[in-house]
Amino acid sequence: MTEAALAVTQSLVEEFTEGYLESLGGTIEKRGDTWEVTIPDNEDTELPAGSLSLLCGADRDEDATGESLHPESEFFQRILREATERRPTGKLSIEADQDDVEIPQWIKEGDVEAREAQFTPYYDRTAIVVLFEVSIETVSEYQQELLRAIAIDHRSEQRLPALEETFLHMTSITTNGSPTTTQSSLAETDARSLLNTAQDQLMKGIENEIEEVHNEASRAADAEVEEYRQLQQQRIQELEEERSKLSSKIDELSEAINGSDQDDRVARLKKRKEAKSEYEEVDSELSTLHERRDQGFPQKQEEIRKRHALDIRVTPLTVTQVEYERGEIDIELAEQGVSRKVTLGYGSGIGTMDTVQCSSCDSVLSIENPLNTIKDSLRCRACSSSND
Repeated sequence: MTEAALAVTQSLVEEFTEGYLESLGGTIEKRGDTWEVTIPDNEDTELPAGSLSLLCGADRDEDATGESLHPESEFFQRILREATERRPTGKLSIEADQDDVEIPQWIKEGDVEAREAQFTPYYDRTAIVVLFEVSIETVSEYQQELLRAIAIDHRSEQRLPALEETFLHMTSITTNGSPTTTQSSLAETDARSLLNTAQDQLMKGIENEIEEVHNEASRAADAEVEEYRQLQQQRIQELEEERSKLSSKIDELSEAINGSDQDDRVARLKKRKEAKSEYEEVDSELSTLHERRDQGFPQKQEEIRKRHALDIRVTPLTVTQVEYERGEIDIELAEQGVSRKVTLGYGSGIGTMDTVQCSSCDSVLSIENPLNTIKDSLRCRACSSSND
């Protein structure tokens, strides 16, 4: 299933920022990756009036002064929040235009001509589209920023993926000519219920992204744990060598004490005591390391894996009530003098909502297995090819 998402790339950030600042009446003078921005003081914005420098991209000269502008930068998050706070809710209508009726891909990719398509709307339906900001990260090197739309039908609470694509196309944050919206008329309780449904659908939809980042983080954590294990093993070997040397030194001093005079004996007793003290410290550290190694260094593993744990933040930015039409579409098909009419459920902004099966093999017609002939009945390409 295609996910209606916009990756928050550097180019998208720059396009959005430029459009938003200009909508405030600001001016921008670009000098390579540095933008000199002037914001007027009579606009409804929390951005400081006057001049400021924006430094585009995460890689910046340490000596450069100004605000950073990249997907994770504080400045971009600030203007994104401000832009959505200006109109967090809205309402728009999607009406079907006969010239824009969408022919199913399983017809377009086949060998049959679609001569005419006629949409007959029967009733209006309401959906909400929630635009979420999704951040998935662990440590600093694994991070994904997405703006993702989730559309939910008001009556059935079913997800409408095709409407999500339409919404993003109509209201792209890089499009200056977004459709005019009015205030949503949905009751707060209805909107809240649908918002919760949308968030549940969103979490299901980003399972693959979460799993991918989780796997990368797990591999990084495993590598760090192994590196730590090797360092500790090296330390164990060093301590074992040191303990062995101290043991030999203690034995040598014990033998020397038995054959020495009183003055030498006192001095060697003192050295042996110091050596035994060092031996006990080394032996204690070695025993501790052996125990931790045998247990798999649990405390260090927990520390490393906690640091590589996923941080998932999902923030609803806007809620838009979308009015759309549902009805039927009549498509006239033609092939070498044979014509046939197909009637399918259809929605404005959604397209066809019915699946059609091959009359011969019952396979669902799709872009991978499109309609091949209508001469006897609707038959798919795979079925027709096998019978040739």
